[in-house]
Order: sequence, then structure tokens, then C-alpha cells
Amino acid sequence: MRKNSVQSLTYAALLIALGIMIPLVMPVKIVIGPASYTLASHVPVFLAMFVSPWVALLVALGTAFGFFLAFPFIIGFRALSHVIFAVIGAFYLSKRPGIISSPKKMIGFNIVIGLIHALCETLVVTLFFTTGKLSTESYSYGFFVTVFLLVGVGGFIHSLIDYSIAFSVAQKIGTKFKFPVYLEANKLKKLDS
Repeated sequence: MRKNSVQSLTYAALLIALGIMIPLVMPVKIVIGPASYTLASHVPVFLAMFVSPWVALLVALGTAFGFFLAFPFIIGFRALSHVIFAVIGAFYLSKRPGIISSPKKMIGFNIVIGLIHALCETLVVTLFFTTGKLSTESYSYGFFVTVFLLVGVGGFIHSLIDYSIAFSVAQKIGTKFKFPVYLEANKLKKLDS
């Protein structure tokens, strides 16, 4: 077996474990109807994006499984939608690793990933909302508040915060732990010098 395969599987396993553990042990969890906010709950998925699209896919699937175990069904499906932004983000980073060196580009990347993230979760909740699968309380708030504000806007802000945490962590450990995006970015820096 190749060293990179073992390393990728190790990263995936560690990040899945962390992604399952965070929602279970984090002391501050805010759940309002179908919306939930647990600080750092997306960090493992975001970190996986710096490794590879394959690892991002595995971590998104693994952490979704953890959400299905610990939270209501709808929150598990929202977590499952993370596969979309995780794979898109990881693919983009693997093709353009140099953006991690540009604060402006990383802010733009964070915003785009946050929008994709919020859109996917909003679509999941819209499906549940329109089929009558939410709590009575969710319907008393109405579609705009329940889906657009709580899940869409709230999810977008939550995504921005968690990505910022993940990027700060990746900046400190990315090269040391040989995250491929960081290794490629360092090669590009050396070529530019």
C-alpha cells in the first residue's frame, strides 16, 4: 500500500472521529427547530478539504453518520449535504493551492463555500418543510424565519466562523502534517522566488 493512501486514510479516520466527537461534547449547542449551531462542528470537514477531495468526501460522510446518531433526522440530512461543499472546496483547493497564501482569495473562497454550504442545507430543510416533516413550532415561525433566516443566513454565518477556525488551524499544522494543499503551495512559493 502506498504511503499517501495510508496517510490519507489516517487523516480521514482522525477527522471523522473529531467530527463525531465535537457535536457530542461541545458544551454550547443552539438548536432552534431544524437549525443547529455547534461551534467548530464543521472544522473537521473544512480541514479535510486541505488534504484531498477523496478525504473530504469520506469525512463529510463519516461526520454525517455522527450527526444521525446524536441529533434529529433533519440535522443528519443537513450534515449529509456537506458532501457537496466539501468535495467542491477540496477539488478547487487541489487545483489552486496557491490561494492559501492570499488572504483576499481565502476570504472569497470562504464566502463562496459558505454560500454553497448554506444553500445545500436550505434546500434540505425546504424539502422537509414543504412535505410537513418539521415540528409544529417550525411552522409557527413560517418559511422565511425557519428556512431562510435560521438555516440559510444562520448557516452561512456559522460556516464562515467554522471555516475561519479551520483555516487558522491549517495554517499552523498544514505543512507540518503534510497536507497536500500546503505542500503544493510551498512548491509554488519556491518557484516564484
